[in-house]
Amino acid sequence: MYDVAIIGAGPAGGSAAIFTAKAGKKTVILDSDQGVTKRAMLYNHYGVKEITGPQLVKTGIEQAKHYGAELIEAKVTGISKTENGFKLQYENGEVEAKHVILATGFLTDLAESIGLNTKPGTEPRVKTIFDVDANGKTNVEGIWAAGTCAGVSVHTIITAGDGAKVAINVISELNGERYVDHDVLK
Repeated sequence: MYDVAIIGAGPAGGSAAIFTAKAGKKTVILDSDQGVTKRAMLYNHYGVKEITGPQLVKTGIEQAKHYGAELIEAKVTGISKTENGFKLQYENGEVEAKHVILATGFLTDLAESIGLNTKPGTEPRVKTIFDVDANGKTNVEGIWAAGTCAGVSVHTIITAGDGAKVAINVISELNGERYVDHDVLK
C-alpha cells in the first residue's frame, strides 16, 4: 500500500510527488498524459528563463522519481474507499493508498465515483472544480485536490506551489505534526 497516490503528473501533481517522496512517503503518480501543460511555452516561471511545458513536466517527474516516487502511465477509471484508505482502478490494474491527491487539471470526472463535492470553476474554460478547504481537503476524508482542479490559477508556477502546499499538509497529517522541508547550502 502506498502512503500517497497522486493522480496527474503536471506541475501540481509532480510538485506534490517531489515533496511526498522526498519526505519518505511511499508515493505513486498515475498519469494519463492528458495535461494541458504539454502545449505550453513558459517565459513566466520563476527561476527558469524559459522552458517548454513538456520539459517542465519531464523534469518534475524525474525529480519525483529521484526521491523514490513511482510513475504508472494510465488513466484512473475509479476510486473506491477501503478499510485503510482507497483503491484506485486504472486500465490494467489497481493500487491502494492511504491518501489521494487529485491533480487532474481540467478533469473532474472522478468526483462522481467517490462522492466528491464540486463547484463551478473560476478560470476561463474550467467549468468544474473540486470543492476544497484552504488546506486542499475535499469532503471525503483522505482525498485532497491541488492545482487547477482545486480552483487555483492555471499558471504552472501557481499550480506547482499549490501541489507543494497540499503535499506538505498531507505529510503533516501522516506524521501527526507540521512538516517542513528546507535544504541548506553546504
